[in-house]
Amino acid sequence: MKKLSHVDETGRARMVDVGGKVPQARRASARGRILLCVEAVQALRENRIAKGDVLTVAQVAGISAAKRTADLIPLCHPLMLNFIDVQLSSQDDGVTAISDVRCIGATGAEMEALTAVSVSLLTVYDMCKAIDKNMTITEITLREKTKKDVI
Repeated sequence: MKKLSHVDETGRARMVDVGGKVPQARRASARGRILLCVEAVQALRENRIAKGDVLTVAQVAGISAAKRTADLIPLCHPLMLNFIDVQLSSQDDGVTAISDVRCIGATGAEMEALTAVSVSLLTVYDMCKAIDKNMTITEITLREKTKKDVI
């Protein structure tokens, strides 16, 4: 079994020391969906949701959340993010969110990418809950994680 990096020899949680790692160009992408009823999708597409433009607000929420990941997840390192993009698109059965997060650092940006998608979808949920009481957030997954040496 692989040893967990966030657990010390006694089994206690700890923050990993990445101080000795060489900074690299890091990129992570995540994806998720929220399933909505037909009425909610139609109202979203016609911009008839009382709280405003759902996809734009959810996009901004996801970007903001990626920047605050270390505040939300206790053992995450604060990262200086170079780029955050969150794209949301509607389908007949809901909304898909895809994030792309980039930084140069000693640790990856996958938690930021996953946080961006999660909060984007939670924002859709919040904004559509007056219309749809049975929404389901699903399929949140890391799509890709890369790192390259910086010259």
